[in-house]
Amino acid sequence: MSRREEYEVKTEKLLMPVADANGVSIYDVEYVKEGSEYYLRAYIDKPGGVNIQDCENVSRALSEELDREDFIPDAYILEVSSPGLGRALKKDRHLEASIGQEVEVKLFKPVEQQKEFAGVLESFDADRITILEGDTQRNFKRTDIAVIRLALDF
Repeated sequence: MSRREEYEVKTEKLLMPVADANGVSIYDVEYVKEGSEYYLRAYIDKPGGVNIQDCENVSRALSEELDREDFIPDAYILEVSSPGLGRALKKDRHLEASIGQEVEVKLFKPVEQQKEFAGVLESFDADRITILEGDTQRNFKRTDIAVIRLALDF
């Protein structure tokens, strides 16, 4: 397990009781470096969506837990927010909850001279993701996908 993954797993464990106490669920946790700064991001959700007060309450409580445990030696910025409408579907639980919904798939390399596809998420397994693009069923290797996210429909 990489250092990044270790920090994410430990943070998620600390976040579980905080999320429960605040009536929200954990969507994702990520530890990333952007430029010269490290960010620890916790994405939370609840039916009807989270508001600024939810984010503030979770941020304060999580910050206290992180200070108490102090397992990340680097300076970092803690951010707590909603995953947003066009949320990335990173984990199997995200994909499972999104079956039947419109998604956008971006690939690392073009397939049929195209790197971006949109369609209804039909199924997935450990190796592949299947979408229905109009009447065409498309299968993608998960290792070929740069990002898959819910499509924004305005």
